[in-house]
Amino acid sequence: MESVITIDTLKEHEKDIVRQLLVESYSQFKSSYMNVQDWLDYAKDLKESVDNPAVDKILVARDGETLLGTLQLFTNSNAAYGRPELEIHSPIIRMLAVSPNARGKGIAQALLKESIHYAREKNSKHVYLHTSDKMTSAIRLYEWLGFKRDTSKEFKKLNFIVKCYRYDLLGDN
Repeated sequence: MESVITIDTLKEHEKDIVRQLLVESYSQFKSSYMNVQDWLDYAKDLKESVDNPAVDKILVARDGETLLGTLQLFTNSNAAYGRPELEIHSPIIRMLAVSPNARGKGIAQALLKESIHYAREKNSKHVYLHTSDKMTSAIRLYEWLGFKRDTSKEFKKLNFIVKCYRYDLLGDN
């Protein structure tokens, strides 16, 4: 039987599963942190992000009842990062995560496409996301989907540059 991936909004009873999914997904980058405490702090932030009151919507990808991926949508840079100086007044994608056991099945792509649809529903001109060089597979996917680098909206965190990518919705059908 072929699996059918559906994209939906996170339900309250699924929050612990998403917390675990986020940490499991991002743990592949654990060794890129300068010290263990930085990774532990980030893992704590990942877990707490599920309850962030500034998040506008959390999407999940399902195969039946099994959660395989997630991402968070924010309305602007102040809500997403507490950084109004970035002057992003369009939706921002954060915390894209796919279970390591489910990678390569189009889950991240489906979540990103639903995020683009969300931005269209908000009558936005763009949708943004931020990433770092260590996320090479993700960057390839973003570029393949049509996201373009926007260096004017980047910032430094810990020991790396947080790169910005923007998807332009004008003329996109």
